[in-house]
Amino acid sequence: MKVICTSPSFAKYDAAPINTLQQHGFELITLPADAPLSALEPHLAETVAMIVAFTDVNEALLAQAPQLKIVCKHGVGVDNINLDATRARGIYVTNVPDANKHAVADFAFALILNSARQITQAAIETRAGNWPRIFATDVYGKTLGIIGLGNIGKQVALRAKGFNMRVIAFDFYPDEKFAAEHGIEFVSLDQLTENSDFITLHKPLTDKTQNLFDAARIKRMKKSAFLINASRGGIVNEQDLYQALLDNVIAGAAADVFEQEPLAEHPLFTLSNFIPTSHIAGYTDGAISAIGERCVAQIVQCIKQGERPTNVMNGLD
Repeated sequence: MKVICTSPSFAKYDAAPINTLQQHGFELITLPADAPLSALEPHLAETVAMIVAFTDVNEALLAQAPQLKIVCKHGVGVDNINLDATRARGIYVTNVPDANKHAVADFAFALILNSARQITQAAIETRAGNWPRIFATDVYGKTLGIIGLGNIGKQVALRAKGFNMRVIAFDFYPDEKFAAEHGIEFVSLDQLTENSDFITLHKPLTDKTQNLFDAARIKRMKKSAFLINASRGGIVNEQDLYQALLDNVIAGAAADVFEQEPLAEHPLFTLSNFIPTSHIAGYTDGAISAIGERCVAQIVQCIKQGERPTNVMNGLD
């Protein structure tokens, strides 16, 4: 029983997930994150489970994996996995929705602080021998707009309260109870866009969220506002964002995610009011260990115990 893993961070800090697989009789096959289908092919016939980061789990791959029972996303977003094709084959698709919520929330708030105080720009100029007097903006007491008040968005909101921020939120499925308990106001997307000093995105990439922030929506933001994306590339139209930042339509932006990854260059990288990072928001020792353990637990649930895994994402009963 082979388990193919293409997540480079799986069991990076703790061998417990590997040990658990071995104790249950699984053979772990570790391949690079960008391994092509040809590298997977020698193992697919005997593969019963996959743990993936960004591998394209498509019909061509599934056709060569007759014993495959479960595909575990080593993280949250499952947009690289064909949900319809897996469902038709009776293959579970799972994710780990909350194991890295604290890590991503910390990172998103770090990007908010970095954007407001221009820490990256100050570091670059100081290292270059300058002594910049950068006059930045406050975070304390400002309005934070959270799009997606789910596991991660809620944690960002709790952090914002420590900065005495007014928190407003938009969600397709609002958790009114949580909002009421923590003084968060649900508003329309237009109201959030127009009234927030900082907007942070925490939604998956879907038909509803594709290009959610295009030129028209960005123009509705305050000229002094900042846009933070630590969710998925494609939610923000990158060309429109580039033009908006170039024209100072908004004060700045930061992104940990892009439409195409990895990236060696991008027009946004040339702008001083844009902070790019390399999809690392969830990469902490604690988060990575927890994600690996929960992926393995769902594999054991499915294959060894014959149970429905905990976090099924493709609607399979």
